[in-house]
Amino acid sequence: MHEDRPSTAPDFLLSRATGSVRTQGARCTFNDADAAVSALRKNEVDMVVGAIPFDSDTSAALTVPETIIREEGPLEPHAYYRNKSLNSRVVGFDPEPDEHLRRVEAAIGTIETSKLEKVVLARAVDIEFPEAIDPRLVAARLIDLSANRDGFIADLSPAGRPGAMLVGSSPEVLVKRQGSTVSAFPLAGSSPRRTSATEDHIAGQDLLHSAKDLHEHAFVVDHLRRILSPLCERLDIPDAPQLISTNEMWHLGTPISGTLKDKDLTALELALAAHPTPAICGTPAEAAQALIETAETDRGFYAGAVGWCDSSGDGEYMVAIRCAEVAGDGLSARAWAGGGIVGDSNAEAELEETTAKLRTILKALSL
Repeated sequence: MHEDRPSTAPDFLLSRATGSVRTQGARCTFNDADAAVSALRKNEVDMVVGAIPFDSDTSAALTVPETIIREEGPLEPHAYYRNKSLNSRVVGFDPEPDEHLRRVEAAIGTIETSKLEKVVLARAVDIEFPEAIDPRLVAARLIDLSANRDGFIADLSPAGRPGAMLVGSSPEVLVKRQGSTVSAFPLAGSSPRRTSATEDHIAGQDLLHSAKDLHEHAFVVDHLRRILSPLCERLDIPDAPQLISTNEMWHLGTPISGTLKDKDLTALELALAAHPTPAICGTPAEAAQALIETAETDRGFYAGAVGWCDSSGDGEYMVAIRCAEVAGDGLSARAWAGGGIVGDSNAEAELEETTAKLRTILKALSL
């Protein structure tokens, strides 16, 4: 399909300003994350890369690569991809924007009358390409368009989706492990960037002081505190979040770091323990997940996690947001965006937020 593609073209990549990984080939694959953890702990494999689905009961897409290249900083896309053009068109919405509004309003009603405190509702956009595209082209564009050079691709074949690839640019670290240090950078509470510098600054400051968004953010921080505290000798969590920006969005983010008690606990195990967070599911998790499964079409790997873990247990997992799944034939893709709903959410503002979040991936698809 892409015979002239460079020989260095990766099957998996995670580009981060703090250090990147790209791999090629597959020695073996796992669709069961626990089996991958076991292989890592027994030192049977050097590294496992890939994606964990939103619903932990479904198949994972994890690969033991043949070749691994690590880099200190972000990845530099190959010139081959920088010179390529890409055409696409939107062919559908799931749900239509009006239906998403209705679902958000219904969720607010449910929150007011039940134990549910927060739920994240997502919507998808379906895209078609006139000729088969290489998902690596989308990843290259995402990295080039990202202020922090964030980007990822993961082959979903091990999960029974032959040739399909998840491609995205996530600003949210689910969990990272380096030696005995564990860190996370949850994002929850968002506002679209504005074109006027003055209005943009005001939007950021409004978010930083928004009672609704601070409340929504606290759910995620409390979840990670509950998961990580028992595993850590010490855990440092700032009292208040900071303001984080991407080109499209303002976010509330809290940098969390700790020292692990058990030095053998792998990054993959930590990711499985932390996922799903209230940032992409809700709270209480069971009630939120039940509502999501009723309201939405299967998310697949959207709002799951993408990353790598090596045999020493080090690794990094990003929350799979700002992403699209490109079909195995390269002729279609589905992109998603979601927003956290709490009791005092506004349905119109929530719809606007998903539209702004979709811009990251749609821009890379030339839409």
